[in-house]
Amino acid sequence: MHDAERRDVAYDEDVVSEVIRPAAIVPEEAANAILVELSLHDVSSGGLWQSEPSRWNRYDSPWRSASDPNGSTLIGSIQVAYGTPTKYEMTLYRVTITRRGQELGWRVESLTDEALEFGGLSLRECPRAGLGAAPRPLRF
Repeated sequence: MHDAERRDVAYDEDVVSEVIRPAAIVPEEAANAILVELSLHDVSSGGLWQSEPSRWNRYDSPWRSASDPNGSTLIGSIQVAYGTPTKYEMTLYRVTITRRGQELGWRVESLTDEALEFGGLSLRECPRAGLGAAPRPLRF
């Protein structure tokens, strides 16, 4: 973790959810490679990932088909925003590990690193979003 990073971790009965602060920025070239690899490693075609417009989900086994998870269990999710901070970059801002993921030894860093490795990155190596100054307090 970088010195300037701050962790906001929430523990629920079934999940660990961590806000990545400052958010991790995936540069254009790495972003393109990650998206290609996520589609090649899709759960419906023998892989372990399912990418959606705002989330990348990692499962413990491939699905039988696109609509039949065949008992596969969600390990964790990475929430992502495309086209930010620039048109061709992506921002990773929250990671959630399910109870099943915790049982299998997954952590926020290991899940994030597995996805980022498709683009030759790790969470530690990702550029970080600049944190702006806190807003001024409201005064009535």
